[in-house]
Amino acid sequence: MRDEAAWFLRKSARALRAAETLLAANDPETAVGRAYYCMLHTAQALLREKDVRFRKHSSVHGAFGQHFAKTGLIDPKFHRWLLDSYDDRIRGDYDTECVIGAESASLRIEQAREFLQTARQWLEVQA
Repeated sequence: MRDEAAWFLRKSARALRAAETLLAANDPETAVGRAYYCMLHTAQALLREKDVRFRKHSSVHGAFGQHFAKTGLIDPKFHRWLLDSYDDRIRGDYDTECVIGAESASLRIEQAREFLQTARQWLEVQA
């Protein structure tokens, strides 16, 4: 595994732990944001393994879809979860009337955990 991919996986794991901590502290809106960042960094780890680099969220989303979801290298559900969690993060951060409950945050955290585990497994096979 490339060093950059491993770095993004560590960053992803930290975001996941932060999401869990925030949910336990009854802050589901912020927890959703950290779950999204777990997924974003996971996608970046996979892309770095293919020597693909982007900084903009939308570029990472698109490249992940192109290189992994559409090709079937990774289950396309992870691309959908990445996009949906981004929408939740934007709503939670900027929508003054948005209420994200603990159940929704818990679902995003579980999705982020599964995405991270799947990426780790895929990257181990590539080594």
